[in-house]
Parts: sequence; C-alpha cells; structure tokens
Amino acid sequence: MADSFKTSGTARPYRTDMTPRFDLIGIVTSDMAASLAFYRRLGLDVPADADGHPHVEATLPGGLRLAWDTDETVRSFQPEWSPGAPGSGRISLAFLCADPAEVDSLYRALTGDGYVGHKAPWDAGWGQRYAVVLDPDGNTVDLFAPLAQAAMDVPAEEPAD
Repeated sequence: MADSFKTSGTARPYRTDMTPRFDLIGIVTSDMAASLAFYRRLGLDVPADADGHPHVEATLPGGLRLAWDTDETVRSFQPEWSPGAPGSGRISLAFLCADPAEVDSLYRALTGDGYVGHKAPWDAGWGQRYAVVLDPDGNTVDLFAPLAQAAMDVPAEEPAD
C-alpha cells in the first residue's frame, strides 16, 4: 500500500534550463514558543533558546528544512499579509534556485505561463533574492537564492531508497 504513494522516478522537470530544488517548508506562527513546543513534542530537534526568535529553522532527515516565522516577521516584508487572505496562508513551500538570475527567470516563466505572481523578485534584507508565486490553490511558493557574488551550486538530489 505504501508503495502506491511513491513518486515516479521518471518525472520531468518543469523546464530543462532551470534547477530549483525543494528546500524548505515554512510555517507562519502567531506564537513561536507554542508552535516550537508542539513540534519538539513530535521529536524535532529545536533548541530551547529559539522560542523568542522571529525566525527559526530545523533541518530534517534528508536535508529538507522546516522554518517558522512570526506574523510580525512576515509583515516586515509583506505588510498586507493577513491570515486567511489569498496568498496569506500559514504554510509555504520554498525552492532554492542556483542563483539570483534563476529566481528572476523562473518567476517570469511561471507568471508567463499564467500562474499568479504574489511578490515580484526583490533583494531581501536577509541576503537572498526572493520571489513569491501562488500555486493553483492559492498556496504561496517561495523562490530564493543567496545574493553572494558567486553562483551557488545546487546539489543534485540523491536517489530515493
């Protein structure tokens, strides 16, 4: 039964000239301490001193990251954010791009294909080129890359067991 939920190894990339990698699941929380306590109870290794931080990350087995941001953190770069409004969900998916130019080109390609651009690419204060699009159900999908001078190498995904 569990095998029926595995993804096919033959899936084609969205575009052959782009290499984004699923990297992070983001949670927006109104109470960081309560949210972290819940996920610690489920076995995640989140430092106890993180409760008062506006942004917290935990690396999961396999390298995927889970991150929490407070409502205030999200409003610092998206002032119109309000829980329940379109594009203002509490969960988002984030894709690491090879470099800032790929963030821009992928954003243009997706919006050119008719997907909704929620926030056009910008240089974020935390050192990343960032953009946000909406999936067909209105969920936010973040595209990001470090602003470092040299392009970052995005490692190939390791084969599933």
